[in-house]
Amino acid sequence: MSKDNKHPPNTQAGHLNDEQLAERAALGERAALSQLVERYHTPLLGYLFRLVYGDRALAEDLVQETFVHVLRQNSYQASRPFKPWLYAIATNLVRDYFRSSASHPTQSIEDDPRLDLQDTSPNPEELAQAADQGLEVMLALQQLGHEYRAVLLLRYYQSLSLQEIADALELPLGTVKSRLSVGTHRLRDLLLALKEEA
Repeated sequence: MSKDNKHPPNTQAGHLNDEQLAERAALGERAALSQLVERYHTPLLGYLFRLVYGDRALAEDLVQETFVHVLRQNSYQASRPFKPWLYAIATNLVRDYFRSSASHPTQSIEDDPRLDLQDTSPNPEELAQAADQGLEVMLALQQLGHEYRAVLLLRYYQSLSLQEIADALELPLGTVKSRLSVGTHRLRDLLLALKEEA
C-alpha cells in the first residue's frame, strides 16, 4: 500500500495525526472531530480563558464555536499544520467578539484563577503560593494589549513555535518576535509592579 494513501483501511482515529483527523472531519467524519476535540479542548480552553480576561463561560462558548468552525470548514488542506490553524480560528473569534461586543470584558478571574494548576500533590503552602503567582500572572496579562497577550499565551502556555504563532495570528515572523520580546518585558515590569504593591 502506498504511503500517499490518505485513508488507509482499518485505521483507528486515535492513530491519525491532527492533519489527517482535520481532513476527515472536513469530510463529515464525526469520530475524527471527536478525537480533535478530545486532544484540544483543554489547551484551547486554557488559551481562550486567559485571552478573554478569565471569563470561563465566554471561553467555553468560544471553544465550542471554534470546533463548529472546524466542522464547517470544508476547505481544510492537510498540507497546512492543524494546530496553528485551530488557534487562528479561536483568536479570530475572540477578535470578532470584542469588536462586536458593546460590553467591556468582564473581570471574573476569581471564578477560576487556577485553571492551569496541574500538580496534584503539593502541600497547602506550595498550593497557596502557586495560586497567588498564577493570579498575579493573570492580572498582569490582562493589562497587556491583545496583540502581546495572544503571542505570550500561544508561546508560553500552548508551546507553539514562533512560526506556528505567525501562522495562527497571520503575522510576519519578525512581528511575532518583536511582540514576544516587548510583551515579555512589559509582563515582567507589570509583575514587578504588582509585587511592589503587595
